[in-house]
Amino acid sequence: MSILIKNGYVIYGENLDVMKADIYIEDNKITKIGKNLNISADYVIDAKGKVVSPGFINLHTHSPMGLFRGLADDLPLMDWLKHHIWPKEAKLTREYTKAGAYLGALEMIKTGTTAFLDMYFYMDAVAEVVLESGLRGYLSYGMIDLGEPDKTEKEIKVALETMKFIEKLSSERVQFVFGPHAPYTCSIALLKKVRELANEHKKLITIHVAETMTEIGQITSRYGKSPVVLLDDIGFLADDVIIAHGVWLDSKDIHILARHRVSIAHNPASNMKLASGVMPIERLLNAGVNVGLGTDGSASNNNLDMLEEMKIAALLHKVHNLDPTVADAKTVFKMATQNGAKALRLDAGVIKKGALADLVIIDFNQPHLRPINNVISHLVYSANGNDVETTIVDGKILMLDREVFTLDEEKTLEKAEEVVEKLAG
Repeated sequence: MSILIKNGYVIYGENLDVMKADIYIEDNKITKIGKNLNISADYVIDAKGKVVSPGFINLHTHSPMGLFRGLADDLPLMDWLKHHIWPKEAKLTREYTKAGAYLGALEMIKTGTTAFLDMYFYMDAVAEVVLESGLRGYLSYGMIDLGEPDKTEKEIKVALETMKFIEKLSSERVQFVFGPHAPYTCSIALLKKVRELANEHKKLITIHVAETMTEIGQITSRYGKSPVVLLDDIGFLADDVIIAHGVWLDSKDIHILARHRVSIAHNPASNMKLASGVMPIERLLNAGVNVGLGTDGSASNNNLDMLEEMKIAALLHKVHNLDPTVADAKTVFKMATQNGAKALRLDAGVIKKGALADLVIIDFNQPHLRPINNVISHLVYSANGNDVETTIVDGKILMLDREVFTLDEEKTLEKAEEVVEKLAG
């Protein structure tokens, strides 16, 4: 399939140069960028007054958790998890989880996310949804053994079964990632086994690390060191590891993460809502750590809108540091695009010849996005997910003029309501 996008403001290259240009997509790649391209295509999209942006990469979420949106708000993390989320999750079935995954996929398509890194349960069901939706999904089964050897074996078995299921789908868009939940919920034996398996199968790893002060206290009490030092000491860290949160990091932790070229998924909205703390973003970036952006799940955010997440990230660090130059618009935009792609080893997150055709078109013909003084600034500070008009992944149009082609929107919303009623029963 070929697509020609005409007359748009194109965010071009790694330096985010904005220029008026046309883009020609053939199969799943960007093949030409230039002015007044005169090429026949299967689809011609007029993007006059609109911005063509790299698709957003959500580097940490739990996509089926949209089912729990609004069910337990305004609580600390451990109270929220132990007394509200985990009991609800215990009732989840494969069918219920799949309904939540459909809801998450629909929300991401409609708000401009083109790739996401997910951790949850029944990830075979989530994989089926990703395949159908047209999105790129990097999917990890959340492994928790709580130090019990029987559970360790079971969790490894489920993870490997999930990996085999995903590999049988034979889709470049659906990838398996190892996902031990966190150092405080996983034994050393499980963490070491995951490291060994990731090396053997050449897979990425994602894990929650240093999210709360409570976690730091637990790990320090149990092992006499920080979570990052613990992971370093057991040989877990490498450039294939993506840690989620990274809020409570000291200078030694940051040095270790930089040395191993570990990526971090920053989740500012969730960290603020759960009062977990503020990531030391300036120190991490100065150390050369690759920081991407994630929404976390919709139960602690409460949406998957990466445009909104960019604004929150930029504003949080300015007020926290009492410095308006921290987390500038370009830096945050790169976190939501290029840095996420780098973490996932994905040739996307940037518009250039030869890159994967993962793009979104954002309608700037609206009062809150005019005048077009600064495209990147407007995307970070003025836009929201509802401004996304068209979503293209792997050279396929998933949404055009706000109409989603790959999923049944009405059916998806109805099914989510049905499942929530059953979970409440």
